[in-house]
Amino acid sequence: MCRPIWRGNVNKLVIFLAVLSVFALLVGCAARSTVVLIPDPDGNVGQVIVANEQGQQVLNEANQSVIVAGRNAAPGAVKTMTTDEIRSVFSDALAARPLPPARFILYFLMDSDELTRESKAVVPEVLATIRKRSSVDIVISGHTDTVGTNDYNYRLGLDRTKAIYDILVAKGVAASSITATSHGEGNPLIKTGDNIPEPRNRRVEIAVK
Repeated sequence: MCRPIWRGNVNKLVIFLAVLSVFALLVGCAARSTVVLIPDPDGNVGQVIVANEQGQQVLNEANQSVIVAGRNAAPGAVKTMTTDEIRSVFSDALAARPLPPARFILYFLMDSDELTRESKAVVPEVLATIRKRSSVDIVISGHTDTVGTNDYNYRLGLDRTKAIYDILVAKGVAASSITATSHGEGNPLIKTGDNIPEPRNRRVEIAVK
């Protein structure tokens, strides 16, 4: 019995390509199959172990690949594919992959849930992206600088999140599509000491999937 094994830290696109490329191997265990490890949209590379009863190979660098000839052959030598080769072999899979999340950062006035003038100008772009993608998965996270107590900043982060939530819903975005959280001062964009006013930490981050 042929039992290819995939384990380790694998990004979603790698899983998609891997499953697509070894489908024949999983079904009949006789077809030649190629597995390639490519970076995720943020440039991160995980790890894939390609294994059957005859042996295994580890892919842990960008664009590494391995060919499996069948159940009676161990996975071949690890090689690095060029970008053009990947596009040629996996063109259908690459075309079908989901878009990476669109990300926005909106900044706020100090100790306030009011957007800065510059960030108010970004709101139409956020809305246009949501509509273009027909998104039903929008994540809003509120953040603060370190001025004030942890409890106060957690609530301020929620207030900032609610301000953006209200804007989106008022413009027709379904409330059920939005997930809202607050990090308070716990996840600063710019690390500072306590009670330091930092404009870049007074923000809401939006991910549109």
